[in-house]
Amino acid sequence: MKRFTAEYVYTLSGEPLRHAFVEVEEDGTIVRTGVCPPGEPVDDGILCPGFVNAHCHVELSYMKGLFRKGTGMAGFIDQINALRDTSSLEDKVAALKEAMGGMWAQGVQAMADISNCDDSFAVKASHPMYTRTFLEVFGAVPEECGAVMEGVRALQEKARSFGLDAAPTPHSCYTMSPQLVSASSAAGLESGFLSFHSEESDEEEQMMMTGSGPMWDNRVANGIPTPPVTGTSSLEYFLERLKAIGLAEPIGGHVLLVHECCLTPEGAAAARKVLAQPFLAVCPLSNLFIHNTLPPIPVMRESGIPICVGTDSLSSSDDLNMLAELECLEKAFDVPMQELLTWACLNGARFLGKEDVLGTLEPGKKPGVVRIVNHKSVRVC
Repeated sequence: MKRFTAEYVYTLSGEPLRHAFVEVEEDGTIVRTGVCPPGEPVDDGILCPGFVNAHCHVELSYMKGLFRKGTGMAGFIDQINALRDTSSLEDKVAALKEAMGGMWAQGVQAMADISNCDDSFAVKASHPMYTRTFLEVFGAVPEECGAVMEGVRALQEKARSFGLDAAPTPHSCYTMSPQLVSASSAAGLESGFLSFHSEESDEEEQMMMTGSGPMWDNRVANGIPTPPVTGTSSLEYFLERLKAIGLAEPIGGHVLLVHECCLTPEGAAAARKVLAQPFLAVCPLSNLFIHNTLPPIPVMRESGIPICVGTDSLSSSDDLNMLAELECLEKAFDVPMQELLTWACLNGARFLGKEDVLGTLEPGKKPGVVRIVNHKSVRVC
């Protein structure tokens, strides 16, 4: 058995313990936590459960360092289209392994990962980090909905052949026909999980509400079908497409709304009404990288919807570092450490349905134990 001590232990199952310890079996199972006897020296920093990266595109790791910052979403999409598939599979896999190894070394125990192809399947299947793979669906031509769904179902079977938990998920309101948003959402909800890019930028909202702006112009210039102009937010549009499936409300399943940089109290209330178990995923460093903006954390906290933390991808961030994301949020919004760690550990575990194993330092669980020193470095215990 191993015993770790720290100035504070954040079990996330109760209040932080000061001058405390965590005892762990050799296989990582938590035995107990508690307060050290008076006079016993303790190690520096704090101890907390392993992180859960609630939104990542690890297959894009080969794009690290290739993107210009501050281009807005239209400029970012142009860069993605120009740089996608410009590396060999060998180089992509090497970048994948390096990225996952880096996250593991920085305390990430589980990940909600977006995949557009099978490049990452073998790496994820052989890695000790748990991943749920969201097979992202695109397709703006209504007549191609059936063929697109047939293709993603085949990709799902391949992912499952590697032993991965995987299912389709819609990408966003502007890259899909209305029919495909509903069809892919229905397919994803069969597994109990969805992850949806929503309200990532003002450009997206302008496109959906008024049929104008940089993203609209970009699609027109490139001959790409434009989304329906709804006069409402992209979140409200997504909720309407979920209703079109015909499921009873509130719709069951864990539904992750990613980014939500334009979330309003009204939008949050609508999500809580339509969805039985909504979650929010914030990726602040990615939002700064692309748009130089941050998500509306006060609105999110007030909404009562559980907040999770993700890193997005190395095409939109300099690193896949969960602690850096937390430091950004702490600096910008003065969120208490207990709450930040709940977002980064427990809420992510809840979204993935793994809270019985991950997310808190409680006896019988195997969440991993992370030491944070001066909020600037992480050591995995």
